[in-house]
Amino acid sequence: MPATRSRPVYRLIQLVRQLDAVPYAALAIPLRLAVAWVFWSSALTHLANWETTLFLFADEYRVPLVPPEVAAWLGVALEVAAPIALLLGLGTRFAAAALLGMTAVIEVFVYPQAWPTHLQWVAMLLVLLCRGPGALSLDACLARRFMRAG
Repeated sequence: MPATRSRPVYRLIQLVRQLDAVPYAALAIPLRLAVAWVFWSSALTHLANWETTLFLFADEYRVPLVPPEVAAWLGVALEVAAPIALLLGLGTRFAAAALLGMTAVIEVFVYPQAWPTHLQWVAMLLVLLCRGPGALSLDACLARRFMRAG
């Protein structure tokens, strides 16, 4: 070891290099699972009692320009479909973009005071939107298949 480097600094540099070497695929899986769980849990709550869900969309959520029944159907459909897509890693960027839009609507029109939570969702969704689902996904399998075919 060179005399100019202290042992703790050298160990810190080695640790940073090891962390830099973690494959994105290993990071993308917990991101996909975390975001999927948030929206899937909401879907299950909404589906448990549709009358209550309609009441919430009419009375508490009040999304402008969209009738409550339509907003409820669209919102719950997205809460069901997007988590499945994220878990499979299929259409991940589309699912992330749609959930980012939904999060923006929730933040602006429904629960603006919940911005710390929404910011966490946005951070995870932006990583998935920008970097994709990782190598362990159906998107990656399809990309590999089409690359070979083309």
